[in-house]
Amino acid sequence: MITLEQGYELTFRAPKAEGPLVIEHDVPNFAHVILLASETKNFAKDITPQSFVQLLGKKTNLIIALSSKQTPMSSLAAEFSLTLPPPGTPLVSYFPEREESPQVIPVSVQANSIVSSNINPVWFSGVPHSIGNNPMIVPILRAPEESFASETDGGSPDSLVDAAERGGEGLWAGSQLSLVTGFQTLDNSRVTFVGGVNVFSDEFAQKEISKGLPSGNAAFARDVAAWTFQETNVFRIESTTHHRVNATEPPEQYTTNDRLVYNAYISKYDSKTSTWVPYPEIRDLQLEFTMLDPHVRTALLPVSSNPGKYSATFRVPDRHGVFKFVINYKRKGLTYLTSSMTVPVVPPRHDGYPRFLSAAWPYYTGAISTSIAFFLFSALWLAGDSREKKAKGHKAE
Repeated sequence: MITLEQGYELTFRAPKAEGPLVIEHDVPNFAHVILLASETKNFAKDITPQSFVQLLGKKTNLIIALSSKQTPMSSLAAEFSLTLPPPGTPLVSYFPEREESPQVIPVSVQANSIVSSNINPVWFSGVPHSIGNNPMIVPILRAPEESFASETDGGSPDSLVDAAERGGEGLWAGSQLSLVTGFQTLDNSRVTFVGGVNVFSDEFAQKEISKGLPSGNAAFARDVAAWTFQETNVFRIESTTHHRVNATEPPEQYTTNDRLVYNAYISKYDSKTSTWVPYPEIRDLQLEFTMLDPHVRTALLPVSSNPGKYSATFRVPDRHGVFKFVINYKRKGLTYLTSSMTVPVVPPRHDGYPRFLSAAWPYYTGAISTSIAFFLFSALWLAGDSREKKAKGHKAE
């Protein structure tokens, strides 16, 4: 799964050993932690569910193997919306017909954003788990449709039935169960829960699915480890720019109804060269121009002439205030892309309005006609008054 040629420095530790500590003085001592002691019930003081949650908060990635027995890691899985069956109830399947134990199951690998599309079926032996509705869960390997959790490992059939009734009919059967599940936190640290440590064993990696068909355990383990350890599906926003149309520099403030251009530059991590390369293949990226609520939501489309550049042009809303450019791109299995930039939007200055508005011609006409009518009325009134005075003068004579 992990080789020294990949640049990793490996440190091994027994479950009850006192050192080296995984976290010391709130500072992680390792970039990644793998816990394969699935059957152990007692660990050292620094290996607890709370310390693993703290490691994730410090951006340390985890691979944790689960067991059909009750262990401290069972309670850790529940913190990530994973529900394990009662103790002593591993996954069982009698199909396809084979010489192996019903608990050793060939599982087809469905291609997704984490594992490759050409991986052969893998051997699995361990415990399944059901997954909740948490949007940060990333299912990696599903159980076969004909499989189910059974009390073959010292479990109680009554407890299994009770658990199924509490969770709903068919809770511990079929492809709704997950065998390997990932979880990505909001700060992009990753943890993978594996239902059985044997998935990563040399025995299963060298065991054939059928005559002439090798298992895909080795390739599957490499893909899972690469995703968990931030080697694949890692993106970042390099920079963002904004300016008015036909301009190049960002203004201090925008005016209502301005036309503006927003650009984002996105790169993907290449683990082979340890470099960031422009990534132009995101087709569903969106930009929001918000003030409490989004006033504009538009697509950020890739620019073909400039790989890695995404651009959108839109009109500033006819409302002044403090707005934000917001990118909030979250997809299962990919690092989350988030960006927020604040800009003020002001109304036009007193001399920034147009002199005449076509929509105001009825008002212009009314004002002009009223002025002309008043002038004519005044002229007629004054002319009529002078004629009356002349007529009175002639009568007096």
